[in-house]
Amino acid sequence: MIDLEKVLLNIVKPLCSDSDSVVVKQMESLNDNELLLYVYAPSEDIGRLVGKKGMMANSIRQMLQVASKIEKKHIAIKFEAL
Repeated sequence: MIDLEKVLLNIVKPLCSDSDSVVVKQMESLNDNELLLYVYAPSEDIGRLVGKKGMMANSIRQMLQVASKIEKKHIAIKFEAL
């Protein structure tokens, strides 16, 4: 079983200037086939993680979708400022 929470943390940590304060948490979802992951980062790093027009966020979501195919689950990723 792949720890998608850890995979996401390994993807976003190098992108942040204050990588020690980045946290990824898995939350409960109403849908059994969905994993809901929240990325908490400092507000100055959220812009870097989301990118222009959300392109960086979409790229991160696509990478996790590939990893989640093994688990046969849909992944929803939300970015929140600390």
